[in-house]
Amino acid sequence: MGAGIAQVFATRGARVSVVESGAEAAEAARARLADGLAKAGDRGKLTDGPAEVLARLTVVDGVGGLPADADLVVEAVPERADLKIDVLTKAEAVVGDHTVLASNTSSLSIAELGAALRVPARFVGMHFFNPVPASKLVEVVHAPATADGVVHRVREWVRDLGKTDVVVRDSPGFATSRLGVLLGLEAIRMLEEGVADAEAIDNAMELGYRHPMGPLRSTDLVGLDVRLAIAEYLHKTLGDRFAPPKLLRDKVAAGELGRKTGRGFHSWP
Repeated sequence: MGAGIAQVFATRGARVSVVESGAEAAEAARARLADGLAKAGDRGKLTDGPAEVLARLTVVDGVGGLPADADLVVEAVPERADLKIDVLTKAEAVVGDHTVLASNTSSLSIAELGAALRVPARFVGMHFFNPVPASKLVEVVHAPATADGVVHRVREWVRDLGKTDVVVRDSPGFATSRLGVLLGLEAIRMLEEGVADAEAIDNAMELGYRHPMGPLRSTDLVGLDVRLAIAEYLHKTLGDRFAPPKLLRDKVAAGELGRKTGRGFHSWP
């Protein structure tokens, strides 16, 4: 997700710093970015050459490497509030007062994350979707403390990326995760109950309702571990309709996390 966000900004001409958690992770990120740009170039998706875009990307091995003059910082670490708060507070200590801070969280409260910051008015949700270069949507989430001017700036950046924004009020799961996770959990229950196999359930939604991707394929793409974490948070905040099915828990425990491990509800060679 972080590499995808970095790629779309750099593709549009921005200078981008990618923060990783150490030298080894930074080297892996460089390779991932180079590979993603090469593939985009092969598909004719780049205006500039892959090497030219890659030259606008810098990978650093800690938050301290962020440039103080950054206009925007997008946090894209896993869905753990403590981890996100740690990254965001460290970033706030490095960047200038004009910098907008954003979280790519798909479900956690923007107000609660922002409460840990010195200036919560400059903090906003900026929820991208996988795969970021191909996705047309960014969900912009404003908390009560978020300044209107910050929302306006973020919406302009989203449009500069060639994407469409939807603005939603801070609420568990926002608009997209709340609906998407609910559909995905019901599809998992249907599979668990033997209503139909995974291929049939996905085809029903893709062909019958014109969804570009069925709910089980979508869960595989997002990651079963990620979806489980979101479901657990929504279960806690919104009630039993978001209770994670046993099949989802069992697959995560078995390491079947979706496309990133080669197997989830479908096989990914």
